[in-house]
Amino acid sequence: MNGLTLAPHAARVLLGCFIACAGALATSPAIALDTSRVNVQQFIERMNDRHGFPVDALTALLAQAETQTAILDAMSKPAERTMAWYSYRERFVTEQRIVEGIAFWQQHRELLDEIARSKGVPAEYLVAILGIETYYGRIMGKYRVIDALSTLAFDYPPRSAYFTDELEQFLLLTREESMDPLAPVGSYAGAMGAPQFMPRSMRQYAVDGDGDGKRDLWADWADVVASVANYFLVHGWQPNAPVLAEAEIDQARAHDLDTRRLELNETVGSLREKGALFDPALPNDAPAMLLAADEPHAMRFRVGLKNFYTITRYNHSALYAMAVHDLAHELNVRVFSDDAPG
Repeated sequence: MNGLTLAPHAARVLLGCFIACAGALATSPAIALDTSRVNVQQFIERMNDRHGFPVDALTALLAQAETQTAILDAMSKPAERTMAWYSYRERFVTEQRIVEGIAFWQQHRELLDEIARSKGVPAEYLVAILGIETYYGRIMGKYRVIDALSTLAFDYPPRSAYFTDELEQFLLLTREESMDPLAPVGSYAGAMGAPQFMPRSMRQYAVDGDGDGKRDLWADWADVVASVANYFLVHGWQPNAPVLAEAEIDQARAHDLDTRRLELNETVGSLREKGALFDPALPNDAPAMLLAADEPHAMRFRVGLKNFYTITRYNHSALYAMAVHDLAHELNVRVFSDDAPG
């Protein structure tokens, strides 16, 4: 809960409030946001004090937002928390996604090659991110962003602080970019455009890839691809460095190894000392993490390196980052196999 620790009684009260709120919303899939509520009024005052948003205009805008039960339902069961790796991979690294990725790469090859050369982020990873996130821009979400963010800011107590901040960032973004706040659509969590940036990320990391003075992550592929590459670079991507290595572990020692922490808490050398066998070319001092990749009847192990950790900054899930890597690998093999003469 964003670093906040609650006493047991307070936690029970908070959970009870959330259940009651969710139960009330269940009788109405979408209801207009009540701007007279205390938390909504506090947000309006905050936006006026910090950023000069007129109270009456912002109140009128938020009155057009809708609280949606479907959004709260979706928040309770994200795939990263409920799926085993083999099921997650089957869902995201599909033949259709590979075929469409190849077509997307071929269609935008000049742009992708130029961004890859200038930024050092391989084209296959740029394409894979877009494939996992939105099927290469084909499925960008169905919820109005203002509905998603206001629902989660005001009616999802476990992460209210986070989504209140994102709602603030969204309103600032729409003002800066001269966007109609009621127009953008995205995911149930408020992520937007082909790369599914949250509002804060869009403000911080989106770039104007073609120099037209705008940052359009819905329809301008130069902006989209350059922005994903910029996000990777800002979060530590190392050009020409490996991402992930397959590993073999002595099963007698496997229980001593920690695969639960999404951080570079090991080095290549320390994992070797603990019995992991993988690419001998990797330097011993390289930061690393051990990953468990469960299969239906066995457990595989993989070693994530610095660039793997960078992918997890896009979505804080080892499953997500492994899916991006595997899709990128499949795309790279197929594209360059098709390029081979004869």
